[in-house]
Amino acid sequence: MENVSILDQIIDNKKAEEVAKLDAVEIINNLFSELSKRERDVVIRRYGLHGKNKETLENIGGIHSLTRERIRQIEFSSVKKLQQLKNLDSYISNLKKVIYQLLEEHGGLMEKEYLLEALVGFSVNGFKVEVENKAIHKNYLNFLITKLLHNEFEEYNNSKHFKSSYKLKFRELGHLQALVEELLIFIKDKKAYYKTEEIINHIFKLDSYNKHQEKTETNSSLDISWVLQNKFFNENAKTVNENKALYSLLKSAKKIEQNKFGYWGLYNSREIKPKTINDKIYLIFKNIGDPMHFVEIAEKINEIAFDNKKANPATVHNELILDDRYVLIGRGLYGLKEWGYKNGTVSDVIDEIFDESEEDALKREDIIEKVLKKRMVKKATIILALMDKDKFTKVDGKYSLIK
Repeated sequence: MENVSILDQIIDNKKAEEVAKLDAVEIINNLFSELSKRERDVVIRRYGLHGKNKETLENIGGIHSLTRERIRQIEFSSVKKLQQLKNLDSYISNLKKVIYQLLEEHGGLMEKEYLLEALVGFSVNGFKVEVENKAIHKNYLNFLITKLLHNEFEEYNNSKHFKSSYKLKFRELGHLQALVEELLIFIKDKKAYYKTEEIINHIFKLDSYNKHQEKTETNSSLDISWVLQNKFFNENAKTVNENKALYSLLKSAKKIEQNKFGYWGLYNSREIKPKTINDKIYLIFKNIGDPMHFVEIAEKINEIAFDNKKANPATVHNELILDDRYVLIGRGLYGLKEWGYKNGTVSDVIDEIFDESEEDALKREDIIEKVLKKRMVKKATIILALMDKDKFTKVDGKYSLIK
């Protein structure tokens, strides 16, 4: 911050003030005061501004006892009236500035949901809007952007490379397309998954990045850390804030996705989009990193909500039993075999420990420690197993196998 001039600080403070004044609900309410009651109702229903789904011309026509064509005319003329308001800019100037700033800092393109989430967040932070009203806010904002700010911004749909997004009007995207194409080749070749900071570091090494580097390096004055908050993983907010254009590229890319634990990869891979209950179980084990009870696993699957399918504990248990990647290490408790856990009785595990050891005799504490790395059992259970005189003998305080 020591190199920031007073002028820069004034500019940043001005931007912060503009963000603080952002309230989509207030903007819409003020704008719609310029419409008649019927015009307001038609526009609200057609664009889902009441928090419900968009309604058809026929449905609205039935409510107002008008033909679908007449409703279409009212919709068109109402939007036109709003677009031609002499004082329109006074209503939407702050919103326009904030959207422009966000898009500029994100390289000119933002995936639709990502931009709306950021804008709703500004409004929520500034006006303590209830979280359950987010959907209404997003509908309001989408209407404002697409119908009243269409001269500055545009929807970007049906792209080979990008999801439905907003972009700065007349901004060329050729360099972003080149980046996505090369990044996809890299991800497919490596068949790996990356945290945000890791994949951004890989982007820095791409030829297309070095060729178009100046187009992806943007100023960063808006802190979007709070947009990145996630209950299942900690996003690297510093990296994102410093590389908004590259993060936005990842969010917008059609064939690249981030999974529920923060890893990026191919959108249709099982690590990113688990397809079966077994995929979900394995993904949870890999990312939680600890043994879990089968009921707890089912609860975690439902909490994370990979999709709309609910997990049943009995189904989860059945998958754990049938797949040899999972090991029963306690009462209803499972872990991954790749973690070093072993099937069998405690005596069987002790046998294996002796097989792996270079020493013929081991102290009881050492045996207990090694068993607990392979099975989650009580120490008393291990001690009881060592008391089997048909299998183990104790000499000078150490145990060995009876051959």
